[in-house]
Amino acid sequence: MPETFALAQEVVARATRAGVRIATAESLTGGLLAAALVAVPGASNAFSGGVVAYDTQLKATILGVDETLLRDRGPVDPEVASQMAAGVRTVCAVAAGDGPAARVPAAIGIATTGVAGPAADPQSGQPAGTVWLALSTVAGEQAEQVSAAGETRDEIREATVVAALTLLLDHLRSIG
Repeated sequence: MPETFALAQEVVARATRAGVRIATAESLTGGLLAAALVAVPGASNAFSGGVVAYDTQLKATILGVDETLLRDRGPVDPEVASQMAAGVRTVCAVAAGDGPAARVPAAIGIATTGVAGPAADPQSGQPAGTVWLALSTVAGEQAEQVSAAGETRDEIREATVVAALTLLLDHLRSIG
């Protein structure tokens, strides 16, 4: 979509100018957010990588989301989104010298989790279109529920990508 590409272009340009790297942790978007970023020429200057943790257990084993939280609340939750965003910053750390101690976490982690539908989330009963985004930086995490309007899975997932890019852009504008 043209709107998605335009947003991704601005995110990559601003992140590049600011010298910050972005990492993505995706569930319901299944890699669409990472794909939107890497569609932009020069994305390698700002995008470190991403993790698609579609299965709930991967959120714990790869991204470090608390297993009790996942069991008690399910994957569609603001704290789950926050922990996903924080975890991906470390998972996508890049080398800044020799040895594992020289790895630098991504400056920004962004996570998407929610219900694309058509059915409600089986664990929590939350309806299709319920989406949480989270942003993680050295200053901490922030999560927000977004309205992923749409009648189909594709529409909900695309609306989530647009909302995530907008959240990234708002953050990048706030830092310069």
